Amino acid sequence: MDTREALGSWIDGPKAAAEKMGADFGYRGERLGRPKEGPGSIAGPGRRIGALFVDGWLCSLVAYGLIARGDQTVANLWTTPLFYLVSVLLLATAGTTVGKRLFGLRVVRLDGSRATVPQVLLRTLLLCLVVPAVVWDRDTRGLHDKAVGTVEVRI
Repeated sequence: MDTREALGSWIDGPKAAAEKMGADFGYRGERLGRPKEGPGSIAGPGRRIGALFVDGWLCSLVAYGLIARGDQTVANLWTTPLFYLVSVLLLATAGTTVGKRLFGLRVVRLDGSRATVPQVLLRTLLLCLVVPAVVWDRDTRGLHDKAVGTVEVRI
């Protein structure tokens, strides 16, 4: 094996190296029975992060303006609990939050039905802990989704 080839496989990562050896990983969501594109397909990380940013920003704005009345320290203390509350209420009732709606996303169970209240409670708690949300599988489902049997899809 050429040194350049070995270095290239290390830089490209294990998936690229496995694909060079003939492994077929399919598209994101194929293992879950999701379509490749369009409604019902698994949302990409860019859309999900964008939606999370919008939801967090809106909660920050509400905490700063309405709850803390301009006190940044108090606003920082209220942002995460407010994010948790708003996310749980909106996901349990509508299946989507403001940010997710703007980016065309919805949280559903693996069978495509609406996530239950216990699923939403635990999923959002794990999302607020951050670490489970940044650990993904090859379908780009975070541990917070895997733990409760949900997936974030395009609408």
